[in-house]
Amino acid sequence: MRSRFFAAVLTALTVAACNQQQSQQNLTSIKVRSAEQERLKQLDAFNLAIGLKHAIYDAGYTCKRVTDAGFVGEYKNLDMWMAHCVYDNATQRDWAIFAGPDGSAQVRDCKDVPGSGLPDCVIRKRPKGGFSEVK
Repeated sequence: MRSRFFAAVLTALTVAACNQQQSQQNLTSIKVRSAEQERLKQLDAFNLAIGLKHAIYDAGYTCKRVTDAGFVGEYKNLDMWMAHCVYDNATQRDWAIFAGPDGSAQVRDCKDVPGSGLPDCVIRKRPKGGFSEVK
């Protein structure tokens, strides 16, 4: 008799628990960062220009000379950087470079960014030093 009582109570509790909606769950946000992402933030202007230029070339684009660059901000798990490139024929182009936690880089022309949901290509933090200095 006693075991039937406990079984009935257990069943009632189980049904009640299933019918209750759970309140907001405590979700833990985990941010994955790579060593490459951290190193980019520590570079001076000249070396940042070299790094961003390599990313642009690795993506199949060109950049003759970086005259301005810096950190734009975070987008999801990516760090967004911008590089202003000047070419021999006086044309200029701004590139958005997204550094991922896996060491990868994605490159987009900044003219394609508006309306895409990506942050605007606006440098928020520039590195120390100049872009044409060789130390």
